[in-house]
Amino acid sequence: MRLTTQKPTAWICPLVGFMVLLGGSAWLGQFAGAQETDARQAEAEEIEQLLKKQVECWNREDIDGFMQTYWKSDKLTFSGGGKTTRGWQATLDRYKESYPPGSMGKLHFDGLEVDPLSKRVALVLGRWHLDLKGEKKDGNFSLVLKKLKNGWKIVHDHSSTLEKE
Repeated sequence: MRLTTQKPTAWICPLVGFMVLLGGSAWLGQFAGAQETDARQAEAEEIEQLLKKQVECWNREDIDGFMQTYWKSDKLTFSGGGKTTRGWQATLDRYKESYPPGSMGKLHFDGLEVDPLSKRVALVLGRWHLDLKGEKKDGNFSLVLKKLKNGWKIVHDHSSTLEKE
């Protein structure tokens, strides 16, 4: 009677193949994670550019241009001063009433935190500063943005004013 033994290559080849497959899967997972991080960073940069455009429009007293960063819908909401305004036109009207020509001052933002929650929704936190003639106003804001067919748009703005002590 003759005993046969299995050649080592009979089990080594499938084991090596399995290990290569596992390593490749891990690499692909890391690659996909890196792509997702890059995409989130690109979205955050796009949103920061939108906010930069807002500031530029405000500082040249272009409320209509400033409002182009908002969702032109009756579902837009703006909360501030203890009130919520609903709709793009109502928000525009509120801005025009609160800041007639010559009274808009100079705006800037800082402390921006852009958090893309998904491919189409982001949350932004930040502080606003408004230098008016002889007066300074400061506050903070939270924005919800959606990526629509025509780019990122603010769908909800909640702004508050810092009370001076």
